[in-house]
Amino acid sequence: MKAQNDQRTGLLYGFASYGMWGIVPLFWPLLQPAGAIEILAHRMVWSLAVVGLALLALRRWGWMAELLRRPRKLALTGVAAALVTVNWGVYIWAVNNGAVVEASLGYFINPLVTIALGVLVLGERLRRTQWAAVGIAVAAVLVLAVGYGRPPWISLILAFSFALYGLIKKQLGMGGLESLTAETVIMFLPALGYLLWLGSRGESTFTAQGAGHAALLASAGLVTAIPLICFGAAAIRVPLSTLGLLQYMAPVFQFGLGVLYFHEAMPPARWAGFSLVWVALSILTWDALRTARRSRALRLEGLSAALQSPPPSPLPSPLPAPARETA
Repeated sequence: MKAQNDQRTGLLYGFASYGMWGIVPLFWPLLQPAGAIEILAHRMVWSLAVVGLALLALRRWGWMAELLRRPRKLALTGVAAALVTVNWGVYIWAVNNGAVVEASLGYFINPLVTIALGVLVLGERLRRTQWAAVGIAVAAVLVLAVGYGRPPWISLILAFSFALYGLIKKQLGMGGLESLTAETVIMFLPALGYLLWLGSRGESTFTAQGAGHAALLASAGLVTAIPLICFGAAAIRVPLSTLGLLQYMAPVFQFGLGVLYFHEAMPPARWAGFSLVWVALSILTWDALRTARRSRALRLEGLSAALQSPPPSPLPSPLPAPARETA
């Protein structure tokens, strides 16, 4: 019963995290006239404040000393911070410049890029269905390049930066809250320096646009941290396969907002490219579910065979030594 309640709670946390990520394109335009870099800098500065308070409440500081004692791990954390900075910055710029649909495409093809990196970097082997999904995704990018008249750079940068970020996070093996804290600590001084420089030139919107605008910029930390905290709570309660399916919620919501709310153009070539991406993801999802079912069935068969097999015969007790004849 407790396991079922935990899984139900985990699903709610998962829906909350991916749902918030899905509707976040509604938030970034509220921060205008701040530019994408200023918004990004505020996001880093205020995110550190939020996660710092969370760590203070949870008293989880021990991992910092271990991280500082391991230069390679610290260097990888720096690379992860740079990648997530690129991802956040490009995404904010895309939303505020009328490219929500193209940004959503980046997160649609991100699982396929992750699979390709697994082959190229980790030497993993793909099943035929996975190869088919990757091939269809490549065809989709080509179709979209024709439709846009250029490669879909925003989508590709978002997909590759987040896939590489995930690859490094896998090697780091840190929790979501801890890794976000480490990454924002690394980027805090450059972000704060940029904001101070902007203020010295009289170009900062933080104080020039009133208290409401300043509060919205500060709330970027909450917009960053709350979905990540919900995601961390979901990750420890639901199976990874379920979490993998939930991840498609965010780009579906973003795509819907781009088409229905922001009224971005969707000519036939773009519909064709997105349709190919969705076919590739459908194949990938079907293959993952089929593989999970087979693995579960094999485990159950092994358990059933173990329960039905007769117990091993006990070793025969040694024969008693013959009694000695007494004189």
